[in-house]
Amino acid sequence: MRRASPLWRLWAFVWLLLLSSCATPGTPVATVPPEPLRPYHTLTPSPTATPPLQPAETALPTPTPFLYTVQPGDTMSSIALKFGVSLDALMAANPDVIPSAMSVGQELRIPLGGDSTTDEPTPTPASLRVQGVSCYATLEGGMWCFVEVHNEYPDFVENVSAQVTLVNAQGGKVATQVALLPLDILPPGRSLPLMVFFAPEVPPEARPNVRLLTAIRLLPGDPRYLPASLQNTFVEIDWSGRVARVQGQVYLPEGVSNAETVWVVAVAYDENGQVVGVRRWESDGGLVAGNALPFVFSVASLGAEIANVEVVVEARAQR
Repeated sequence: MRRASPLWRLWAFVWLLLLSSCATPGTPVATVPPEPLRPYHTLTPSPTATPPLQPAETALPTPTPFLYTVQPGDTMSSIALKFGVSLDALMAANPDVIPSAMSVGQELRIPLGGDSTTDEPTPTPASLRVQGVSCYATLEGGMWCFVEVHNEYPDFVENVSAQVTLVNAQGGKVATQVALLPLDILPPGRSLPLMVFFAPEVPPEARPNVRLLTAIRLLPGDPRYLPASLQNTFVEIDWSGRVARVQGQVYLPEGVSNAETVWVVAVAYDENGQVVGVRRWESDGGLVAGNALPFVFSVASLGAEIANVEVVVEARAQR
């Protein structure tokens, strides 16, 4: 038998190795589980913080002064009282108006919503001497207060006013009002009380604090006020001392303007010189120059018995 050659045996061995490798079952491949992703901080830009839009403030309307036309018999103080504004605020709102020279038909600005904010200077009050303050409680729970002032100037003084503040026994403020003269002017060398009434309820023990607000000296020869005089004045105090009857005449000399308004004021005093009552008489019509106008009226006491009565007259020219 013929033997195989060595070369053939070598190729047969290699061939068997190749066949055995193909028949071997596949071994699973080990897979490395994926590593979890590691987060990294990046410089990712964020949106810029924008403040929320605020609604624009709408300017609210402020109180607007209105115009008032001066009427016959008006004074700066009476106009202030009519519209419930302070005399200082009214004068500050009308810096070009001379209170003692207002004329009928002139227009004034009436400030509203408190004192005027204008930077215009306000007139400085003339210095008047306060001679006494007296207050009297009424049966209804109100209170009358009189502030007597004296004019030491040689000229008439107009627009006289004072602030009266009532305080209780503990010093607390009860009420504040402006006191005014019963006439538009205070004659030179004379005394008159400013008057104010406080409505109920006012504590009977309330006491007043007083501060002079305004007093304007008039120029000599102011044409609005006429040189009227009192004649045949007679005062009679009744038996109780509580009421005084006043009568007489107002005389207007010739050569002056006719009077459109005539007022007569009676001021009652007690034996200590305290004001206890005030009454104003007003004419129904005017007074022609060169004539006399009779008057008669009574004044009552709010306090002690009447010991003396002073009478003062004022006549205003026609406009």
